[in-house]
Amino acid sequence: MGVRKGKLNPSNSGAKIKSEIFNFKGEKKCCSMHESRKMGGNFISCFLFLLLLIIMCSYGSRAEETALLKDHQTKSDEHTHAHFHTHMDHIDPSLMVFFTLKDLNVGKRMPIYFPKRDPATSPKLWPREKSDSLPFSLNQLPYLLKLFSFSPNSPQAKAMEDTLRECESEPIKGEVKFCATSYESMLEFTQSMLGLTTTHIQAFSTSHKTKSSVTFQNYTFLENIVEIQAPKMVACHTMPYPYAVFYCHSQESENKVYKISLVGDNGDKVEAMVVCHLDTSQWGASHISFQVLGVKPGSSSVCHFFPADNLIWVPKLQSHDFSAL
Repeated sequence: MGVRKGKLNPSNSGAKIKSEIFNFKGEKKCCSMHESRKMGGNFISCFLFLLLLIIMCSYGSRAEETALLKDHQTKSDEHTHAHFHTHMDHIDPSLMVFFTLKDLNVGKRMPIYFPKRDPATSPKLWPREKSDSLPFSLNQLPYLLKLFSFSPNSPQAKAMEDTLRECESEPIKGEVKFCATSYESMLEFTQSMLGLTTTHIQAFSTSHKTKSSVTFQNYTFLENIVEIQAPKMVACHTMPYPYAVFYCHSQESENKVYKISLVGDNGDKVEAMVVCHLDTSQWGASHISFQVLGVKPGSSSVCHFFPADNLIWVPKLQSHDFSAL
């Protein structure tokens, strides 16, 4: 599946659209549910709608998470400080979300980055009718920059270009990808990947149980590490854009999904979602996770934490689909 091509509706007022942009600064940061629509003759599940409403209204996002599971061979590594060494002090803290399956043990203590932002300043998820009224294409970038009143050399322009380029890039072998600009399109892609209807899928996300401004600290894995027995999954990561865009993808290779209870050194409590990729042989050698972990493609599993504004879609689970480690 390729990039969804929005249709340009000349009747839409650029001024009206610009007035509804929520402080998009192009800071590698980048959501709210608007409405549900009929799909395939069935209304979207109220449960799913409310779940997404809560998730989208609670958190912002980062571009670092959009790099997860992606091959960035053609890009410079803009996430790191000068370069990587064997010492963790030389790694950008925002990249501290990776670990390996062998580290998944009760009592494990490791530094983890969880972004936290003010939802009032985050771009909002648009309804399909509105998002489809605009082009979503790299070759339309000049028009989009003019529409949103961004200078071609501005950070916002660079962020938009990076997002559009990422959405139009070729997927890695065994991956199907799609950039969703509305809740409806995200749900349709998820249904097609899982082969299930709306009432038979569910979404998981990381949740913060305590309020804190701390984004980076050591966390300890508590006893209740739960594996979610999902035969298939779709991961959706937020992208920096004037309105909410989700990079959603599904891979054929084996993955494991976990829910982990964490406690920070300062007492912060987090119910974190984790995906572990068991086969990384198709990933590019420049993938950021290999540099962080000091491993090579195919030599190790790669696990990563999901920030609170990212989603993991799986078939709706029964009680027997959960197992404690």
